[in-house]
Amino acid sequence: MTRPFNKPPTTYAEQIKLLQQRGMLIQDEHEAAFYLQHLNYYRLGAYWLPFEADHATHRFIEGTSFSDVLNLYIFDRELRLLVLDAIERIEVSVRSQWAHALAHRHGTHAHLDGTLVKNPLHWQTNLDKLRLEVQRSKETFMKHLLTTYSESLPPVWAVCEVMSLGLLSAWYTNLKPFQTRMAIASSFELDERTLQSWLHHLSLIRNLCAHHARLWNRQFTVTPQVPARKPFSLQNEFVRGSRKLYNTLLILVHAMDVIAPGHQWRSRLKNLVSKHAIPVAAMGFPADWEQRTIWQESRP
Repeated sequence: MTRPFNKPPTTYAEQIKLLQQRGMLIQDEHEAAFYLQHLNYYRLGAYWLPFEADHATHRFIEGTSFSDVLNLYIFDRELRLLVLDAIERIEVSVRSQWAHALAHRHGTHAHLDGTLVKNPLHWQTNLDKLRLEVQRSKETFMKHLLTTYSESLPPVWAVCEVMSLGLLSAWYTNLKPFQTRMAIASSFELDERTLQSWLHHLSLIRNLCAHHARLWNRQFTVTPQVPARKPFSLQNEFVRGSRKLYNTLLILVHAMDVIAPGHQWRSRLKNLVSKHAIPVAAMGFPADWEQRTIWQESRP
């Protein structure tokens, strides 16, 4: 049975008083009001939830301070930016490999060939989405190709530049020729089923990050597949059955090792966790994670 929402809005001062009544220590009320103004009480609520001793009454664990909550919020924001940094590089690389494999194996306009797909209906849906993205594009090169050549869409190496990661994932999932799928996946030292799963998962993660959603302790509905074969080095690294972020970070650091040798992403992640003194168990990290080979700066 639903009922009308009748809670009135509160001022920043009232929000601070409520938090104090529930046991939160606020050393600087002016600073707290500033962050409540710019971050939103409701948004910050997701970050003080782990500090509640009793969710029914919203009482905080003794000693909880506003600065503890703010530290967690800032960590999560910086974590999202770091994750997006890796996903951007992975997305660009997968686009490149997808376009190269299709063009060289199936022709410059392989994306217009309905015989190369598993499901024609999905292909038509993906094609319609791609046409829309091409039409929306403000890129000079796209306008030139559309007005100069007779094909309904530009060549595969051009259209890939306006594809979202979600659309790229859907296109790879529907790609039928096994050897072409393997050629793309092998560029990342993966089998084709694993790459398909990882792309689907990363497209979800990217959307969460792009929309500023909480990342650090989220339970994901779409989880990445544990590699069945290659890379063998990762098979014992995944936390099986976990829906937390740790397995995502394994994917990112593996991909970065492949596409950006000499990168500093691994150390940046470790430094971020250390800087904010974050309890990593909430992200699904195993207790010995820092001792594992995948997280060593100088790997064999």
